[in-house]
Amino acid sequence: MAGVAVVTGAGSGIGRAVSRALLGAGYRVALAGRRAAALRETAGEHAGEHGPALVVPTDVTDPESVAALFRAVLVRFGRVDLLVNNAGTFGPAGLVDEVPVEEWQAAVATNLTGPFLCAREAFATMRTQQPQGGRIINNGSISAQAPRPGSAAYTATKHAVTGLTKSLSLDGRPFRIACGQIDIGNAATEMTAGIAQGARQADGSIRPEPTFDVSHVADAVLYMAGLPLEANVQFMTVMATTMPLVGRG
Repeated sequence: MAGVAVVTGAGSGIGRAVSRALLGAGYRVALAGRRAAALRETAGEHAGEHGPALVVPTDVTDPESVAALFRAVLVRFGRVDLLVNNAGTFGPAGLVDEVPVEEWQAAVATNLTGPFLCAREAFATMRTQQPQGGRIINNGSISAQAPRPGSAAYTATKHAVTGLTKSLSLDGRPFRIACGQIDIGNAATEMTAGIAQGARQADGSIRPEPTFDVSHVADAVLYMAGLPLEANVQFMTVMATTMPLVGRG
């Protein structure tokens, strides 16, 4: 067996693609997300009482829900070798003075507190299990590097994920816990469908942007996950070759 993985936001998009790739590579995978039916669809034929896929409906913003997720993983699989912190939301759009405070807080809860809560549980397990150690991969997004117009909540939380990644990397060293971040630009999913039709640019114009197949994200995560714990991809950017990231603005 390749190991035990936990993937958040596993019911659609990047999370679904990554989960299926991990299952195909021999991982036992806990699928976490808000919608049980969507998680079961991701699991497909791998679900079942003794199958390699475990469906655990989870609210990553709720500490007890996250704790229950990891308890379920330990009961079923006995350890955690990999956490893919993928769950996220675009949150509110608009100039900063137009963003409702409650919508800002909701974005922070999902995009920052959620990864923290999941990393907290995974870290606690990884440093005490035998053999010790594991890997955490955070989905940082291209917005961890450069903002789109009117995206204060999403951009701020994704920049904060970079800080979380660095802290986990440092704090994990004594316990053989590696942490890396993948910044994804314009993978074709339901969440990014509008980008191919037209996305607001720094000059205020709206232009279509190129996308790429989400399977390449899954391949990249598999590469990061497959390294021995003595090696780590600290940061990786995977994007549509001609998306306007370099030179944004």
